[in-house]
Amino acid sequence: MTSLLQILLMILQVAQFVILAHIIMSWLINFQVLNLRQPLVYQIWNGLERLLAPVYDRIRSVLPSLGGLDLAPLIALLAIYALRIVITNNLYSF
Repeated sequence: MTSLLQILLMILQVAQFVILAHIIMSWLINFQVLNLRQPLVYQIWNGLERLLAPVYDRIRSVLPSLGGLDLAPLIALLAIYALRIVITNNLYSF
């Protein structure tokens, strides 16, 4: 059972990395450091968008509209951190 929980922690760590990469890439695109007209940048951005859209859409359906401010990535990261805390605190009880 411990190994399954460790695998789950690894999956959560990968999800956290993907969300952080999406956040950083969105900043770089908005500040025009990266250009979506470059094929590699567009492919990475499109892949991240398609990967994270189902997660963000569920969170956005619950959150109230805040205009141009998107809190879905922050809520997703907080949920991952909370889940990791719960798993690590209960890891040794198995």
